[in-house]
Amino acid sequence: MNRRITGYKPLFLTTGLAVATFALGSLALGQALPQSTPSPATSASSSSAYSNLPDMGSGANAIISRADEYQIGRMILSNLRDENQVLEDPEATEYLQDLGGRIGSEAQDGTQKFTFFVVRDLGVNAFAVPGGYIGTNIGLVLLTSSESELAGVLAHEIGHVVQRHIARAVQAQSRQSLSTMAAMLGAILIGVAGGGDAAAGLIAVAQGTAMQQQINFTRMEESEADRVGINFLADANFDPNGMASFFSAMGRVEGVQLYTIPDMLKSHPVTTLRIAEARARASQLPHRPSRQDPPSYTLIRERLRVLSAEPETDLRPYYARLKANGVDTLAVRYGAALASIKADDAAAAVQALEPLVEANPGVTLLHSALGQAQQLAGQQDKALATFARAIALYPRNVPLTVRYAETLMKAERPAQAHQLLLDLFNNTTPTPDQIRLTALAASSAGDTGDAYYYMAEYHIASGNLMLGTQQLDLALTEPRLTDVQRKRFLARRDEIRGFLREQRQQRAQGGSSR
Repeated sequence: MNRRITGYKPLFLTTGLAVATFALGSLALGQALPQSTPSPATSASSSSAYSNLPDMGSGANAIISRADEYQIGRMILSNLRDENQVLEDPEATEYLQDLGGRIGSEAQDGTQKFTFFVVRDLGVNAFAVPGGYIGTNIGLVLLTSSESELAGVLAHEIGHVVQRHIARAVQAQSRQSLSTMAAMLGAILIGVAGGGDAAAGLIAVAQGTAMQQQINFTRMEESEADRVGINFLADANFDPNGMASFFSAMGRVEGVQLYTIPDMLKSHPVTTLRIAEARARASQLPHRPSRQDPPSYTLIRERLRVLSAEPETDLRPYYARLKANGVDTLAVRYGAALASIKADDAAAAVQALEPLVEANPGVTLLHSALGQAQQLAGQQDKALATFARAIALYPRNVPLTVRYAETLMKAERPAQAHQLLLDLFNNTTPTPDQIRLTALAASSAGDTGDAYYYMAEYHIASGNLMLGTQQLDLALTEPRLTDVQRKRFLARRDEIRGFLREQRQQRAQGGSSR
């Protein structure tokens, strides 16, 4: 289960910020970088959980500021993207964001933003980093057997976040630990401001020290994350037994693959006591009727199965065997269609997906897959019609809009793609990959100003503020800008320049105080 996907570099980075260095919130390892103080619980079940938790109004809150957490987390995610570790799949990302968001909304008062992303790794793991970023490995999603189990994992990571475990752990360390954290934070902020290699040496030095003093969370903190997570799980209307159920699955992996599982799981095993405690806590919560897994969960599992398969692997025989053995579910048919697309047999995928869309019009994943299959099969007009109908039913659905825009670009209708994306991303937050698509659509449509502007936003979202300001400078030289565009571009450039000035001043003040 810990096999890595061929062609991708290890999760632990060498020249950027090493994921291990900040003791990430791994479900297996039980470490996290928390973000904010917990808000008072609004339900009876949650209030009882908080009654025995430590006071978060302590000095731990001042160890890392919210702004610093955001910068650290953004740089970590940027490094993961640079290493091609983040799966840039609109369908999977949207599903995970929706699932995690439902739990996160029960965990705090709205001041903490959570960003969930999929990691291209078949190892069983999930982790939290500063700024509310939570990553989930493909292998973990595939190991779950219900949406409540997957939700239980996310709830556990959210529990680490809202309890500010990293701030409390850092507070308990020596002055040397604090100076190491400060050195790494400074290096990261230099990287944010400069976007070059200036931070690499500083980070490497800080890593060397930090590797000798990894922060390992105690059983108490693990239990705390479990306890609050189960309450968040129940409050979001998931089966609270999902957490214990997944712990059991993890225990089976540990028992069967003792010599191949990650070292972090060996050093922090999922014990029978932990499983029993999770079940006991779940039993104390009000009984809720069992909920059936939505089609989106089962379909996303098959989607990730196909996307994570080796390029030369043909999964069509796998799905054929399932069907032959009587397993002929919607998810299996969807997975088989995706396997056909991957095997360059888009016509077969179209034939399989058309009746599925007709029978399940409320499942957006099917519309998206059908439109893509039709386009790949050379049925461009049908693909455009499929996406047009789907967008009419589900306006501003992120995966559908992105796939529709991609199809419009291939049909040489970039202006329509540009407007479609602008309407979407004026109402939702895009990923860097989606920002770049908007820039390409603007460029193809002849809107050079917007093309430069969105490339600036792409670089800013990736952590390279200097390159972002350069792109904004280029945007402002475009003679055909409207007054609205010019004001927007100027305001954004001034905002970024102001932030860079503040960072330079802070570094200068820090240097003069030493």
